Amino acid sequence: MMSEEKQKTEKKVTPKVVAKKKLTQEEFEKKVLELAQKGLTSEKIGEELRKQKIHPKEYKKKISQILGDKYIIPDIKNVEAKLKGIIAHAEKNHGDKRSIREKDRISAQLRRTKKYFNK
Repeated sequence: MMSEEKQKTEKKVTPKVVAKKKLTQEEFEKKVLELAQKGLTSEKIGEELRKQKIHPKEYKKKISQILGDKYIIPDIKNVEAKLKGIIAHAEKNHGDKRSIREKDRISAQLRRTKKYFNK
């Protein structure tokens, strides 16, 4: 019984959590460019950084500002990919009038999207 009382009175020691050292602005920018080299979009870069316990809002520049000219707006990227697939289908299937109409529609959508983002 003595050992049971002793166990109850002893405090449990919890391991201390070692906080990660905050990155400098330069290290953060290098990390963002490194992830961009892997082909990630700015949204995916942000997700990856948060998984690594690095929160982008703690730094001065946005991810898109760091990427600069390399930054591609995801909306435009998605529409271009869709258009590329439709063009490939239309070239193989000349009789598919619906795909030709779809190609024209997606081209117009891409043009409007580019115009919107290049204000």
